[in-house]
Amino acid sequence: MPTTFKEKVLEVVRHIPKGKTMSYKQVARRAGSPGAYRVVGNIMARNWDPTVPCHRVIKSNGRTGQYNRGAQNKIRILKKEGAIK
Repeated sequence: MPTTFKEKVLEVVRHIPKGKTMSYKQVARRAGSPGAYRVVGNIMARNWDPTVPCHRVIKSNGRTGQYNRGAQNKIRILKKEGAIK
């Protein structure tokens, strides 16, 4: 069972299904700290674990935001998964 906020965030993101997205704010809320959405962004920026689909975490306004492997790669992957048009 995850104990740190980072572990909780990674666990929430691991369970975002292919073709779906969650906002940084939604992830923070599900991880137990609704106001920590910027922390979620920092955690995602440093994630290199392929089992954590951090590309599925987007901004609350629907924009894709940044991605540690390049913003264009994030868009390409989300389109391929059917999460965005």
